[in-house]
Amino acid sequence: MDAHDPELKKELDATLQTRKELGAEYESELIDAFMEKVQQRFDDTSDRELRRQRAERQMAAARGARPYPGGGGEGEAAGLGLGERFAFVGVSLVLAIPLSAIGVVNAGLSGLLVTWAGIVGVNAVHALGFFARFRRDQP
Repeated sequence: MDAHDPELKKELDATLQTRKELGAEYESELIDAFMEKVQQRFDDTSDRELRRQRAERQMAAARGARPYPGGGGEGEAAGLGLGERFAFVGVSLVLAIPLSAIGVVNAGLSGLLVTWAGIVGVNAVHALGFFARFRRDQP
């Protein structure tokens, strides 16, 4: 979906014009109808993207190429997907806030340093894929 989608711009203009004609009492219904159109456009675009990715994986498999890690499907076991890595880093950073506070309150600066050393260590182990070997089907 292009950021400058002319069809959505026309729909938005029509919705705004209708709102001017009908008044504010129909505003929520007009917004809901427009948002349904945006959601449908987004769903269509994401479905098309998923079909494209599936076709690329099938072509790669037909050529005998190994699917790229993080690409989903069979290649997912070979490595961690981008979404999984991003989620792990996000969760670790969110948890770093209360852990840092606990470390500082209980042990001062040394507690803070130990806490952050642990956070960096866990993220480094995850980034290196240490646990990926346990997820593989191969020995």
